[in-house]
Amino acid sequence: MKTITFYSAVLFLFLVSQVSFGQEDYQKKIETLKIEKQRIVEQEKNALKFEVRDINKRLENGDITEKEARILKEEVAKQRALNIENRVAIIENRIALLERNKGDVLTLTASDTIYGDRVRLGLLIDGNPVFTLKPKRRNREIKYDRRTYSDFVMAIGLNNALIEGQSLSDSPYKIGGSRFFEMGWQWRTRVFKNSNWLRFNYGFSFQFNGLKPDGNRIFVQEDGQTVLQEFEYDLDKSKFRMDNLVFPVHFEVGPSRLKKTERSIRYSIRDQFRLGFGGYGGFSLGTRQKLKYNRDGDNVKDKLKRDYNSSDLIYGVSGYMGIDGVLLYLKYDLNPIFKDADVKQNNISLGLRFDI
Repeated sequence: MKTITFYSAVLFLFLVSQVSFGQEDYQKKIETLKIEKQRIVEQEKNALKFEVRDINKRLENGDITEKEARILKEEVAKQRALNIENRVAIIENRIALLERNKGDVLTLTASDTIYGDRVRLGLLIDGNPVFTLKPKRRNREIKYDRRTYSDFVMAIGLNNALIEGQSLSDSPYKIGGSRFFEMGWQWRTRVFKNSNWLRFNYGFSFQFNGLKPDGNRIFVQEDGQTVLQEFEYDLDKSKFRMDNLVFPVHFEVGPSRLKKTERSIRYSIRDQFRLGFGGYGGFSLGTRQKLKYNRDGDNVKDKLKRDYNSSDLIYGVSGYMGIDGVLLYLKYDLNPIFKDADVKQNNISLGLRFDI
């Protein structure tokens, strides 16, 4: 009987101590939250000082006017004031929740720090986890100022040739039937430190330039020249294609939007006008001619991969303009299509380019 009484007394003291510890525990949490509330105000004020200092530097460098600087300062001040209001309200709600429930609060999620860079998912009772699920933490740091971006580039449109002594309207190639296709990869780097109005674009592209002769003609090599010649059978299709690997370089101008936080600064050209001008250089990957015709009742398809006396080195000028990633694109080869030709021909293309 004495043994039972002894254990009962021990159990009673244990329960009393747990209640006491619980009281102290949630009171400590409330005090911690009050300290965090003060830190939030200090943190946002320090961030505002940093942003105002950066705006003043841009004003001193002549990147913005006094009016623009004043507007920017008003915007960042308003943003920081709202941040303080929202973040303090969150802390005050957490304090009220603890006081109302005497610390006995059920939660589904909790963050290990007030910045939320680590998240623990699970069920907590009185601050003690019943079960938790912790995603693997990524150690990759966010780069504060990212100056270089990359895009997949694709272009498609009409292709033709400018012939010496002739206008484009007199071209021996079909206007609608001659087309080009291009795909590649480009990098876009901001030129200036505190402004994004000028970008330097560079990369590589595969170009496929096609020419369809009008009439019933094909390309043939004759006495060191590549010329169009009448074909002996009725052609269903005659197409000449030049495949190139080139390395485009462009300077790009246009407005952008600045988005700045404590952890990063980004210039966005989404939905903005863009104008690019520059050129490209590379080499030919090969030329080929595709013929379809009927010979003595048989349908014949010939694929002729030959030199055709075409230029080995490819170089030219190009430019584009448009909104966001949809651009009007023009390119012109300064090298002649055929080497040592009596009549010089230069490839020209016009179409749409997509930066994806």
